[in-house]
Amino acid sequence: MKVLLFGATGMIGQAVLRECLLDPSVSQVITVGRRPNGGTDPKLVEIVEADGDVTRLAPHEPQLREVDACLFCLGVTSIGLDEAEYSRLTYDLTLAIARQLVRINLHMTFIYVSGAGTDSTEHGRSMWARVKGRTENALLGLGFHAAYMFRPGAVLPQHGIRSRTAWYNAVYTLIRPIAAPLAQLSPRHVTTSDRLARAMLVVARDGFARPNVESTDINRLGGR
Repeated sequence: MKVLLFGATGMIGQAVLRECLLDPSVSQVITVGRRPNGGTDPKLVEIVEADGDVTRLAPHEPQLREVDACLFCLGVTSIGLDEAEYSRLTYDLTLAIARQLVRINLHMTFIYVSGAGTDSTEHGRSMWARVKGRTENALLGLGFHAAYMFRPGAVLPQHGIRSRTAWYNAVYTLIRPIAAPLAQLSPRHVTTSDRLARAMLVVARDGFARPNVESTDINRLGGR
């Protein structure tokens, strides 16, 4: 399986890249980002857009035609953003990339990291949930061979992976001693970065019965 990965330098993206390189069913992983990952694995192909425009995919179309699955881990927190800005960085960016990919490679499976509590009606009170719901609905309507919306709750980073969000690292430092039992005791609300990454690869390879993959599904699939 050839995998395309967006957001490989973020907390979830780092975990996904790690699992891709460990998984023998993944023959190649192509990352698209603003800076190098620093990896040297022979399975890794990096596309670095130094000007920051990760939506410029036309020069890479020959590579992307051979991809089996796109794992989309780009995302920002809504804290401090109004709806217009959060929509630009969430809906607009994601759809700008996805619309190109479905034209380049209709047979690709697209997996989007969303979040628990996403509002599929697009009319709820929570701004971030509405925007995520609108993004999910648009992705599901694009016509990919298959598209899955992953909705994890709290994600606990493993294997030394750190978030670029300082407050998240501070919180995790406090709860690290109880992180493992917390994930076991509350599978509806908590997962780990490695379980999330493994679950994404399982669904990319084998599919899933529903388009929305919730936290309990993630823990079950990623615990295999």
